[in-house]
Amino acid sequence: MNYQLITSSQQLVAICTRLRQQATVMVDTEFVRTRTFYAQLGLVQLYDGECLALVDPIAIDDLSPLWALMADVSVTKVLHASSEDLEVFLHHAGALPTPMIDTQIMAAFLGHGVSEGFASLVERYVGVALDKGESRTDWCARPLTDKQKHYAAADVYYLMPLYQALSDALAQTPWQEAIVEECALLCLKKQQPKADDAVYREIKYAWQLNPQQLAVLQALAKWRAKEARRRDMALNFIVKEQHLWKMARYDIRTVEQMQEHGFDRFEIRYHAQTLIKIAKQADKVTADKCPPALTRLVDEPGYKAVIKAIKEKVQEAADNAGLAPEFIGSKKQLNQLITWVWRDDCQEEKRPELAKGWRYTLIGDALLAAIPKKPTA
Repeated sequence: MNYQLITSSQQLVAICTRLRQQATVMVDTEFVRTRTFYAQLGLVQLYDGECLALVDPIAIDDLSPLWALMADVSVTKVLHASSEDLEVFLHHAGALPTPMIDTQIMAAFLGHGVSEGFASLVERYVGVALDKGESRTDWCARPLTDKQKHYAAADVYYLMPLYQALSDALAQTPWQEAIVEECALLCLKKQQPKADDAVYREIKYAWQLNPQQLAVLQALAKWRAKEARRRDMALNFIVKEQHLWKMARYDIRTVEQMQEHGFDRFEIRYHAQTLIKIAKQADKVTADKCPPALTRLVDEPGYKAVIKAIKEKVQEAADNAGLAPEFIGSKKQLNQLITWVWRDDCQEEKRPELAKGWRYTLIGDALLAAIPKKPTA
């Protein structure tokens, strides 16, 4: 397995010019995300079947040739388990690899689980056992060791025969268009970040708060999201989620109260006054401006019977199609469908994933028929 380490702009231009002449390029990234909000890019691996390049983004100031390759619609970019890779590209390049095919999604259409690992698929389809010992290494430290480089190179070197084997197997199935659709859906979801005003809804136990308390939680969560991006720090390294909730729930408005409720000393030292000020301002929000109380779907009358019925239909469809049931409809996707019927009045612009595309063709009508128009006891 021969590879070239790309550490200069001239080398990058040359390799990207070559790869843009190919129909398909294998792509992988190595990154570090521990205390930061955004992943720190440590390496980008590229392989076209003959030339394998390890691009060092730390050594190269201008990565525009690489981003141009990712944006070139004439070159299909193949990745595996691409979710975090896509986030890396979106942040560093401002765009996603287009078009993109994910071999984990391809494997799911062959009946594998929704998160089948690269190493297990390579062993199954290529007959090679990969060493995953460097998966937790610091990819931003320099110099990279030979072991690190070999590990990174293997991720795209064996991606090529895996992609070819999966493609051959899928050629015997009716899923070709669905694969393209599912990969495009993944990219679309990555390009739709949640608004800062809405992040409070995902905080654990937010549903227990009344509208006035939610106004406080909303303001605190919005500030934390902005602060995390500004300082490039993981959210819980700014202030722990549970502490935002406690401020809203227990009317915490002093440093002494923060100490009593177990706030971290660094949270208090750096952010106490800001948090208190934001909470006090939110206390003044009038009732008509407060967020509405959050009602959990699980608490709706008849929910348990409905979710049981549609899960059974998904299992039946999965058995018939040879797919994992959670790939056809995860718990989240099933809840989105119920929400669409019960709360969104089946508005066309709010169609969830189970009500469009290949999922709807496969099972959509059957699921919708099993959901009563309104919750019933």
